[in-house]
Amino acid sequence: MTTVPVHQVVSVHKRIADELGVREGQVAAAVALLDGGATVPFIARYRKEATGALTDAQLRTLEERLRYLRELEERRSAILESIRAQGKLDEALEAQIMAADSKARLEDIYLPYKPKRRTKAQIAREAGLEPLADRLLADPPLDPQAEAAGFVDPDKGVADAAAALEGARAILVERFAEDADLIGELRERMWSRGYLVSRVREGKETEGAKFADYFDFAEPFTSLPSHRILAMFRGEKEQVLDLTLEPDTPPDPDAPTPPGGPSDYEARIAEHFGIADQGRPADRWLLDTVRWAWRTRILVHLGVDLRMRLWTSAEDDAVKVFAANLRDLLLAAPAGERPTMGLDPGYRTGVKVAVVDATGKVVATDTIYPHVPARRWDESIAVLARLARAHGVELVAIGNGTASRETDRLVEDLIRRHPELKLTKVVVSEAGASVYSASAYASQELPDLDVSLRGAVSIARRLQDPLAELVKIDPKSIGVGQYQHDVAETKLSSSLDAVVEDCVNAVGVDVNTASVPLLTRVSGIGASLAENIVRYRDANGPFRSRAALRNVPRLGPKAFEQCAGFLRIRDGEDPLDSSSVHPEAYPVVRRILAATGTDLRSLIGDTRTLRSLNPADFVDDTFGLPTVTDILTELEKPGRDPRPAFRTAEFTEGVETLEDLTPGMVLEGVVTNVAAFGAFVDIGVHQDGLVHVS
Repeated sequence: MTTVPVHQVVSVHKRIADELGVREGQVAAAVALLDGGATVPFIARYRKEATGALTDAQLRTLEERLRYLRELEERRSAILESIRAQGKLDEALEAQIMAADSKARLEDIYLPYKPKRRTKAQIAREAGLEPLADRLLADPPLDPQAEAAGFVDPDKGVADAAAALEGARAILVERFAEDADLIGELRERMWSRGYLVSRVREGKETEGAKFADYFDFAEPFTSLPSHRILAMFRGEKEQVLDLTLEPDTPPDPDAPTPPGGPSDYEARIAEHFGIADQGRPADRWLLDTVRWAWRTRILVHLGVDLRMRLWTSAEDDAVKVFAANLRDLLLAAPAGERPTMGLDPGYRTGVKVAVVDATGKVVATDTIYPHVPARRWDESIAVLARLARAHGVELVAIGNGTASRETDRLVEDLIRRHPELKLTKVVVSEAGASVYSASAYASQELPDLDVSLRGAVSIARRLQDPLAELVKIDPKSIGVGQYQHDVAETKLSSSLDAVVEDCVNAVGVDVNTASVPLLTRVSGIGASLAENIVRYRDANGPFRSRAALRNVPRLGPKAFEQCAGFLRIRDGEDPLDSSSVHPEAYPVVRRILAATGTDLRSLIGDTRTLRSLNPADFVDDTFGLPTVTDILTELEKPGRDPRPAFRTAEFTEGVETLEDLTPGMVLEGVVTNVAAFGAFVDIGVHQDGLVHVS
């Protein structure tokens, strides 16, 4: 991250601390760790003493605010330098710039000094008309026509008094439109009172029917939910809707007078510059100048600003919804190491079948044609039964796409005809499976399999361990958001990558079975280091200890510090290597063993002994109470999975189409997506139902 002057760093730390409601020292410690290359999961888990136990959510907010405030400081420095170079920086202006607490405020202050193309106001100043503008503003009893006559100069392009007054007006319009305090006040007034108005474009009613709710629509900015904002902006982008930002209650389109800026906005501008209608010669000219400034410059400028504010807030909400849904999906209950059959449903092209063993290794594939047009139902059941029996299949994962319900019925029939197989069926989200199938990683992982069969493998594996399988797919392709294609890709990617990183490290990773994509998401490990780990593992066999990780090429002390606690080695040389206890804290465990007079294998899981210990007795200069408490908790259930226990949803027998539904039914289903306005639930009728927030 970019460094900034010390006095600015202190103010940044203080501001973040106030926003988070924590001590400035906690923020300073977290910032130092982040700047030193530590990841959020590592800091949250293993540096609680330093940060006062800031959570991963607090650290993510801190990281985001730190980035914004540092960008603000960089911009502040650039603006100061620009104005200083123009010779226009005085103490008052510098103080104003230093006090600016947002990018918008900073840009408002900078606007009059920002290098720009020659404007009408600039040309008028060059023609010597600024004294005329100043005089009329300061002394309204003066007659504008008479005063302007003294500034006529054809050599400077001022042909007559009217041209002189036009130039003076251009100067004042620019001055009014670039007054930082006034613009800031009017922006907030318009935000609190304004409306977003949407109307259908002529002739677009049929083509844009999906936007019918917004054909004649108006709602205050402050009450607009994110999904409505994004829907209207998309309607505008698709040239179905026309959007306008009204500064007050939307005007009646049938009213005889054309819509215009409310008079109280103009009155506030006039008041700010001491302009009033007192019957003096220049009053009417000055009020017309105010109206011109409001309608041609200020309202347009505020409209752009507030449109961006609406978009940004809606985008932020959409990203949060996507991130929350992704977190739930990644941390869904894993079925565990059980032989599983994956079915990727289809009609004409058949149902793709893949069987994977308990470790996820592909052991069999096939394609069956139970549905139209082939209708080989009995033959398909025979194939599935044979594969299930041959490979000891326990679970059947059915993709929830096209022909899912029919395939679900096929498996029901399989279970009914072959109860001895003791199969359990589960409908699984297949979002992103096709993206994985055609990816470079899938080609490398399953080189001998046809692209169409790789989807079935992915469906089976994501039932065994959703997290381990879904990390192989670009998070944006998993499709659990609202209007995800409308939001900025960098913002969405950054947020989703953080979610994936937090989830992977919260669960921990078996270093001897993890794929490259999964290892890539572990704290301190990037793509090239993940490949080195897998390459070393393939060449030398399974890792027997965490210490052996140091032998991996390019895995240095810093990377080891960041990743070691999140990597698990099961049945290795040291039982602690399968826990979340960091190797740096193993000496604490040795002291606990000495105090209890027991060995490690006996102590692990001995809840009574562990809970009888006082954590404070094992605190030293390096490891404080939070770490010792975490260690004792971990020793009770080492390597415990924070995800919920696996269970399946059962679709109601006889409910297969929308016509089978009746009011009052209570049905079990699977939540497939969540949006700001409600949740979509698959209850087995081919179409997900919306449970609206209302």
